[in-house]
Amino acid sequence: MQQIFNFVIRNKTFLLFLLLFGFAVSLTIQSHSYHKSQFINSANGISGGIYGTFGSIGDYFGLKEDNELLLEENKRLRNQLFNLEQNLDSTFIDTSYTDKSFRFISADVYKNSYSSTNNYLLLNKGKRDGVKQDFGVITSNGIVGIIENTSNGYATTLSILNTKSKINAQLKSSNHIGSLTWNGDSPEFAQLIDVSKFAPVKEGDTIVTGGQSSIFPPGIGIGTIANFTTDIGGDTYTINVKLFNDMTNIGHVYIVENLDIEEIRTLENTINE
Repeated sequence: MQQIFNFVIRNKTFLLFLLLFGFAVSLTIQSHSYHKSQFINSANGISGGIYGTFGSIGDYFGLKEDNELLLEENKRLRNQLFNLEQNLDSTFIDTSYTDKSFRFISADVYKNSYSSTNNYLLLNKGKRDGVKQDFGVITSNGIVGIIENTSNGYATTLSILNTKSKINAQLKSSNHIGSLTWNGDSPEFAQLIDVSKFAPVKEGDTIVTGGQSSIFPPGIGIGTIANFTTDIGGDTYTINVKLFNDMTNIGHVYIVENLDIEEIRTLENTINE
């Protein structure tokens, strides 16, 4: 203990300099949006490399389960292709995966949090892969979240298990829409709020992404209605949605780019002016 005290006394000037320098850097990052953005992007790159190493080890032990998921998805895609070629009933075709207005980028999940109120995922694709902020993230089962920050090789995703998340969604059986949120209680359930009291809500019905979203294609699966309640005013429902995705076990995802997003936003800006 005495040696520690002696070290501090001998180097007090240098240690004070380090403390003040760190404090100054922290103030600079917090007070300037540009510096803060650059710091986040750099942190993404560093943490991405670390989690990538641990992720590679975990991937080795999860190969069997991953192969089963890939086989199931390949089977579903083959069925869709067969249905398209044979021009069969369109109800068997998930048109969201064949819409030419969207591009899909495959990615691996290097980190996935689900136990806090503001959860994120770290993906191994970034700017050099064409990934940008506000791209959607899905799996073969349903939606995962929205890209929030990117570095050259990595991206952070705002999970649907985040109290800040708000995504346009609707009942598959009708055009009644609402906002998908999360109350922070369980990783198995999300909440669809502001659904009209005139909507034909039934337990077991499917919830999908809505047509008013410029991030996700319409019709991407979200989950099924577990239960619902009428809000205090009696005008809307709050629906508890059992998610299709096991958000505690996400390994492979698809990043979704809306190729028409700039045109849509330009048009929306002219309306808001």
